[in-house]
Amino acid sequence: MKEYFLDILKNHYCDFDGRARRKEYWMFTLWYMILYFAWYIVSMALVFAIQSEAIAYIVLGITWLICLGVFLPSLGLSIRRLHDLGKSGWYLLFGLIPFVGGIILLVWYCTEGTIGPNEYGPDPKAAERGGVAA
Repeated sequence: MKEYFLDILKNHYCDFDGRARRKEYWMFTLWYMILYFAWYIVSMALVFAIQSEAIAYIVLGITWLICLGVFLPSLGLSIRRLHDLGKSGWYLLFGLIPFVGGIILLVWYCTEGTIGPNEYGPDPKAAERGGVAA
């Protein structure tokens, strides 16, 4: 499971081309959330144990660096997930619509991708289907 997370960080850091399966998207999201919350718990314990304003700023800075470091891979993965559905990456801007935008994106992220090749590349799930692209 964590291979998806590491693969995206190593091999697809700024990759906006191609397609990403649901499993790839959700495994990356799961591991990012697990690691982020683990960091949050450890950092808050450290800040409360030491009770130093300087430590709090250092922890805040590290947290921002983590978020910035994962922003581009997350953005690329979201765009490639939309590509798997045959949609442009610009559809990601639906997330800016209050209330319904996030729901629309969530539904799309949970929807199975286009079977067979589409304008964004070959079917990433074709190997599991026996190599048949259509």
